[in-house]
Parts: sequence; structure tokens; C-alpha cells
Amino acid sequence: MVDSVAQHQPAVYTDYSVVPEVFPQAWASAWGEDKQGLWMAFEYKGVEQRFRWIHPGRFLMGSPETEKNRDSDELLHPVTLNRGYWLADTACTQALWQAVMGDNPSEFSGDNKPVDNVSWNDAHRFIEKLNHVLPALELRLPSEAQWEYACRAGSETPFSFGETIMTDQVNYDGNHPYGDAEDGEYRQETVVVKSLPCSDWGLYEMHGNVWEWCQDWYDGYDTNQVVNPIGPESGESRVLRGGSWINFARRCRSAYRLYLGPGDRGDFTGFRLARG
Repeated sequence: MVDSVAQHQPAVYTDYSVVPEVFPQAWASAWGEDKQGLWMAFEYKGVEQRFRWIHPGRFLMGSPETEKNRDSDELLHPVTLNRGYWLADTACTQALWQAVMGDNPSEFSGDNKPVDNVSWNDAHRFIEKLNHVLPALELRLPSEAQWEYACRAGSETPFSFGETIMTDQVNYDGNHPYGDAEDGEYRQETVVVKSLPCSDWGLYEMHGNVWEWCQDWYDGYDTNQVVNPIGPESGESRVLRGGSWINFARRCRSAYRLYLGPGDRGDFTGFRLARG
């Protein structure tokens, strides 16, 4: 099935003709369009979070067998997302977390750094509280498929930036590069959001910095569930994506899957909001 899709259809197809039903929406404090597409932002207690419109499309989720350092749970399979969605252009910052929750669990403090040391359960408590105050936002975590589709930003390579990465693009342990890349900086902490280049879809730090919780339970891919997949109905661990500041470059690949218990947390775990 994968071979057939790869041979007869483009591996990545994005329907740019599909736009949001309402733009801007009533909750938006700012909005616009640039070379990366449509965006809207909300503001809460003086803290702004911007979202990018992610068009519906089709892509190959996982990694090919030829990809260096791939893992066995990255089975390559076609996935269709037939509904567009809004995804935060950055991981949730400490400033936004503090505005909503009134505390800061982060190891690496800084208003504009991503909140870290949060579990899947913590992220859901944050979302529930903010949705209670601003119900029109309809915030949630992205599905694993939505996360990878957005991370790839139309690419089929190990990273949205190409076949490899450097530490001026991604915050990872530069002592352990990917492929033929040279050694780079090991910062040993998170960096401020938007301090590294964005993808072609206007998303920042999808690779590295902090792992990002997804909505899904972890298991092997269900290749019968390839339209708007949401993962298994139950499980023991939740999926995280993207890699972090502490990881080797190979773990920052678009296809790499980490899984932890929903109550687990560390100075490398954060999250990115989706909505709708």
C-alpha cells in the first residue's frame, strides 16, 4: 500500500485551497497572512500566543527503511488529514503557563522559554483551565499525526530542514550530530522560543528544545486507521515528539517517537497547543 501511494501519488500533498470557515475568529486579538500562510493570536493577561493554519493534506508518516538511525516503530504509511487545524507556532511559554496556572514548574526559568517539567496530565490541567476561561478557543493537544504532518512542513527528509541539522537551527546535544554534520554547540538548557529559524510553515522549534506531548496513547501504528488517526483507545504511555536540548540529533528527527507515562515529567518535557 505504501509503495503504491509512493509510486502513483505525491508522498506529500497539501490542499492550500482549503481555508478556515471563519477568519479571523471572534477570539482573535491579532491576525494576518504572510509568506508562511494565515495566522491568528489570542491574548491572556497580556501574554500572546500565535497559531498557524495547517491545511488539510496527505503525507507518509514514519520513516523509510533507508533513513539513518530509524527505529522499528516508525513504520512508513500513508495518512490523510482531511480537516485543517490551528497549531501554536511555539511551545507553550513559561509566561503563558504562569498567567494561567499561577506557578512555574520549569527547571530553566525565563518568561519566553518553553515551560518544561510538565507531564501530560499537567498539560491537560492547563488546557482545561484556559478553556474554562476562554471556551471559544477549544484548546487541546495535537494528535501524533497532526504533529508529524506539521513538523514535516511538506518535507520527506529526516528533518524539515533537510537531511541533517546544525545547532544554529535546532537546540540539541551538538556533540552527537546526525549523518555527516559536524559537531556543534551543546547548550545544556532550553532556549527562548523563536530564537531559532522557523520551518516553511512558520513553526518554531518543532525539532529540539523540549519534547512535546501529543494527545495519543503510544502503540504500534494502526495502518488501517489512516484518515485523521487518533491512536489507540487506551494504553500505558503517551506519545511525545520532537526531541529536546539534551538529546542526540537522531532523536530530533520528524519520525522519532518517545513515550512516557502520563504523569511523567522532566526538564525536557513541554507541549504545544492545538485548537478546534
